Amino acid sequence: MSAGRHPINPFIYGVAHATRAQLEDLNATVNRWGGNAASRYNWRLNAANRGADYFYESLAYPSAQPGGQVDAFIQGTLAADAEPLITIPILGWVANLGPDRSRMCSYSIARYGAQQGRDPYYPDAGDGVLVSGKDVTNDPRDANVAVDARFQKGWVEHLRQTWGTAARGGVRHYIMDNEPSLWHQTHRDVRPRGATMRELRDMFLAHAAAVKDAEPDALILGPEEWGWSGYFYSGHDHQYAPQTDYTRYPDREANGGWDYLPWLLNQLRAHERTTGRRLLDVFTVHYYPQGGEFSGNTSQRMQLRRNRSTRSLWDPGYVDETWINDTVMLVPRLKDWVRTWYPGTKVGLTEYNWGAEAHINGATTQADLLGIFGREGLDYATRWETPATSTPTYKAMKLYRNYDGRKSTFGDVSVACSVPEPDHLSAFAAQRTRDGALTVMVVNKVLTGSTPLTLNLSGFHPGGRAQVWQLTAANTITLLRDVPVAAGAVHTLVPGQSVTLFIIPPGQAPHR
Repeated sequence: MSAGRHPINPFIYGVAHATRAQLEDLNATVNRWGGNAASRYNWRLNAANRGADYFYESLAYPSAQPGGQVDAFIQGTLAADAEPLITIPILGWVANLGPDRSRMCSYSIARYGAQQGRDPYYPDAGDGVLVSGKDVTNDPRDANVAVDARFQKGWVEHLRQTWGTAARGGVRHYIMDNEPSLWHQTHRDVRPRGATMRELRDMFLAHAAAVKDAEPDALILGPEEWGWSGYFYSGHDHQYAPQTDYTRYPDREANGGWDYLPWLLNQLRAHERTTGRRLLDVFTVHYYPQGGEFSGNTSQRMQLRRNRSTRSLWDPGYVDETWINDTVMLVPRLKDWVRTWYPGTKVGLTEYNWGAEAHINGATTQADLLGIFGREGLDYATRWETPATSTPTYKAMKLYRNYDGRKSTFGDVSVACSVPEPDHLSAFAAQRTRDGALTVMVVNKVLTGSTPLTLNLSGFHPGGRAQVWQLTAANTITLLRDVPVAAGAVHTLVPGQSVTLFIIPPGQAPHR
């Protein structure tokens, strides 16, 4: 078991916006406060603008207490013995409110005229597109207020005063905003022009410095880019390139032809060399499969695509089957970028989702993803969002962290495990430090029929029988009969579309 041996970072078992009950039941390690609305959170008013997600409206949270919504989130997270990941807005505008905490909108129909869409519950709020098809040019102050890094430093000081220092159990992880190369779309009422590489770098540095001024032990995560093209092109180039049929990328050209995220890593490293201060601790991005997987589609064709597309996270021989049409190899790629351009930085995937949450295909895919994260050495991962507790996808996550309801977990030290055809069946192995047990998670992806399984154990002296826990389309985590371990192997059958966890205890070492 010496091959491929490395610790699994427990922070890969993260979720977003989970309740205390969900965190405790999943035994989750981190809980992300993020998403589009987090980019426009005004901590003093306890309000957020929803941007393009909901008619660019600034809406109050129930409490008028400064920071109240996030404080409640932190309270529940810490009570569940998880760590909160808090998004700090850096784009320069946050929500404003009207009298008596009333909502405000960026594209008032009364002010700017009839628009193609409107909020049925607040008819003055339009979608910012005139009936003619032309975008509204609005005043960003209609529903928002301009802020800077000092404003956000005040929030971190509030969090430190409320929850204690990071070193003493307070908030430790701070995320620098959300998907900045899409601001000109998601937040076009305040940022109609795509951010350049240099603009994003300067905003990132100013706000990360403000966070660490207020909380010296803070860990900074970012830049939280949305997906494949967001890794290579800035918001400015996202906005400009379509006008040239994707033949010109002026921001990239102005910065020596660099790919966007490697350029940013190099710039942040240069800043540390100049100032002696590290302002990025975890290099984080988002990733969604682009072939329709992130949906409720469970046709046979889509289920098979889900089974294959997780290979985009690791496989150097897999060319993504969508418009990406490239070898993504996401986790090794991120680690290589960090190793090349900013050594010592951890890597994370702080937003991902492969869909089919209520179907066993979504569960087998989620189990595959968590196994890949551990095997490939990812440092952080948070699923968007937390699956409903009744779903098989939720239970697939629970198999890794609380399969027996007593917080028993998959192993914490990854060891090598190989299979002949990962599109049909994948497997992941890890040794558990606390008791030496070898844990093996087997994900059978085939849509029908049982699969004969042989687990050949090398370099591990097993006990006589293995405990078996299993999730199938019946949507229950079930303890099965123990299976024998004989001659260093386990022989059994696993049903189609199932996730099976084998716990193999260590035996007594033979006398020499």
